[in-house]
Amino acid sequence: MLRVTLNGEDRAIAAPASVAGLLADLALDLRKVAVERNEEIVPRSLYNEVFLAPGDRLEIVHFIGGG
Repeated sequence: MLRVTLNGEDRAIAAPASVAGLLADLALDLRKVAVERNEEIVPRSLYNEVFLAPGDRLEIVHFIGGG
């Protein structure tokens, strides 16, 4: 297990975990979120390549359409 902070809450996740894997576990649509890891935006093109480490601080913003 790997401990990270996700949107301000301490969370244990299975390791190894990529950003894409975490989003899949959270059932979030990759096309509708933005991810910040340790105060740096993770480019969507790198979600499969960026692996999480113990103590990472993640902020995930989910976009919702409306009018």
